[in-house]
Amino acid sequence: MSILVDKNTKLVVQGITGREGAFHATRNKAYGTDVVAGVTPGKAGQDVDGIPVFNTVRDAVETTGANTAMVFVPPRFATDALYEAIESGVDLIICITEGIPAHDMLQVYTHLRRGNQTLIGPNCPGIISPGQASVGIMPTQVFNPGRVGLVSRSGTLTYQISKELAVLGIGQSTVVGIGGDAVVGSSFIDIVGRFDEDPETDLIVMVGEIGGNEEEKAADFIAEHVSTPVVSYIAGFQAPPGKQMGHAGAIITGSSGTAQGKKQALEAKGVRVGTNPTEVARLVQETLAAR
Repeated sequence: MSILVDKNTKLVVQGITGREGAFHATRNKAYGTDVVAGVTPGKAGQDVDGIPVFNTVRDAVETTGANTAMVFVPPRFATDALYEAIESGVDLIICITEGIPAHDMLQVYTHLRRGNQTLIGPNCPGIISPGQASVGIMPTQVFNPGRVGLVSRSGTLTYQISKELAVLGIGQSTVVGIGGDAVVGSSFIDIVGRFDEDPETDLIVMVGEIGGNEEEKAADFIAEHVSTPVVSYIAGFQAPPGKQMGHAGAIITGSSGTAQGKKQALEAKGVRVGTNPTEVARLVQETLAAR
């Protein structure tokens, strides 16, 4: 089983006629994802590798039955694209675009919470359910079907830990990159909760990083509501305070948001925390063997 994307996913790609949109839409299609449509205003009637292009997301949804939208629209237009996707009624929106202002995302997030749709991102690598569907920019060759769910703020660490798991013969049910911006559509709590409800996910890996308090909030949620074992990794133990490290959300402010503080909060709630991706994979192996 999987969460969010699977064989029933019908994908519409916003910005499909751009270089990045076309490249990744065709990669997702080649993996087996049902990419049913693309959207670029003014280019209706064209196609990209056989994928029909529409002027609006609503037109694409009404014609093809798309239930998932992926946003490859430049930052200055991305919030409009997100509102359009929300108004189209698709169940899931995955925003790959980075550089969207936090204030704009706060408004999108508030609007989104008026309904029951799910937004992943922005500034994220997307989602993959190995062997079923890939929506985003992840290197599909490092993932294998299995029973470990993985949620991460970091794209590259997602790939590295998945590769380490593969070396040990451990595959994934679904891998979700929630994005590294200060304001994102879905939190660790949202995705961990979904994995916990999935009967075919036996263990959850949560990959966090410095900045904010999402990992600490997730630790409390896991202790109170999650029965599935959780293993974690926190990036940024050597990061200097006050310096942004990679992501817009990865900045330590004062004494809050440190890797050590997050590690202590998670371990206090019974979550085992690895100090590097190889150790995380070993912890996963040990935890699964002990079940």
